[in-house]
Amino acid sequence: MTPEKIRAILNDNDRGHLETLAQNAQHLTRQYFGRAIGLYTPLYLSNYCSSHCVYCGFHSHHKITRIKLSPADMNIEMQAIARTGVQNILLLTGESPQATPLAYLVDAVLCAKKYFQGISLEIYPMTQVDYRALYEAGADAVTIYQETYDRQRYSEVHLAGEKRNYDFRRGAPQRIALAGMRQISLGALLGLGPVAEDLASLYQHLRELEKEFPGIEYSLSFPRLRTIKAQEFAAAHINDTTFVKILCLTRVLFPRVGINLSTRETASLRNQLIELCVTRISIGSKTSVGGYLEDATPRDPQFDIADERSAADMIKYLKEHSFDPVFTDWRRIENS
Repeated sequence: MTPEKIRAILNDNDRGHLETLAQNAQHLTRQYFGRAIGLYTPLYLSNYCSSHCVYCGFHSHHKITRIKLSPADMNIEMQAIARTGVQNILLLTGESPQATPLAYLVDAVLCAKKYFQGISLEIYPMTQVDYRALYEAGADAVTIYQETYDRQRYSEVHLAGEKRNYDFRRGAPQRIALAGMRQISLGALLGLGPVAEDLASLYQHLRELEKEFPGIEYSLSFPRLRTIKAQEFAAAHINDTTFVKILCLTRVLFPRVGINLSTRETASLRNQLIELCVTRISIGSKTSVGGYLEDATPRDPQFDIADERSAADMIKYLKEHSFDPVFTDWRRIENS
C-alpha cells in the first residue's frame, strides 16, 4: 500500500466508496473478533520528562508540577481501577529514565500483578535486557509509537532529549519481541507528520515485524493530536471522516490485528467505530498523574480527554448494544 494509494483513498469524497470500505471493515471485524471489545485503563505513574517534544503536555520545558507516584499511591490508584472490574492496565510514564528507572518500573509491574491479569507498558524505549527484566517481573505487552516516520518532521518536533534518537525508537519493537513480550502495539500520532506517508511506513513496519516475529499479537493505535491548554500542534488536521477511513482501511489490510481507540475521541465517534473496526478501548481514563485518587487535586494532563464516560457507563453501553466487554482474555502464568 503506497502513500499515493492511501492518499487517493483518504481524498476520495464518494460516499458510496466510504460506505463500501466501512461495510468491508465491519464484516472482517465480526469474522475475526465477533462482538468482543477488550477493555483497559491507563495509569500515569510519572510526568517527569527529559525530552522536549513540542506536542506533549509533559515535555521538559513545560512549567508544570512534576510528580511521581509513590508505592503507596500506586496501590491506591490500582485498587480504584481494579474495582471497576477492568483486568488490563496500561502503565505510562514520561520520557525520563532518570526519574523512572528500570527498578521503579519493575516495582510498578510487581504491584500491578496484585490486581490485574494483563499488564502493559507505554514508556521510553529501552534495551532488550531491560525489556526482559520487565517481562520477567510480569509485564505482558508494550506500546511504542514512532509518532511520525518522517525523519525530517521527527527532528522538527523532538527538540531535545533521548527521544531525538529516531533509530533507537524505530528499533524498539524488535527488542521488545526478542525480550519475550507477547503483545506489541504500534502507532503513529495522526496529524504530526504527512499522513499518507506515515500510514504507509507504519503498515510496512508492522509487516516486517509480522514476518520476523509471527507468534506475537499485534495491535495498532491511531491517536490524533489533541490540544493541550488550547494549544495546537498539528501539521495536518484529520477530520472525523478521514479518521474513519484510516481505521477501516487498516482493518481491511490487517483483518486479524487489534485496533485500539482511546478517550482522545468523542463518545459518539467511539460508539460508531466499535461498530465498524475497533476491538479494544480505554475506559474511565485519567491522563494526569494521581488522577484516580479520591482526593485528587487537578493536575496537568498529558492531553485533553474527549470521552469522559465512567468505566461503569462504558460497560453498560457495550452490554446494551450487544457487545461483549472483555475484562481479560487470558489467565496469568509466571513469565520466565
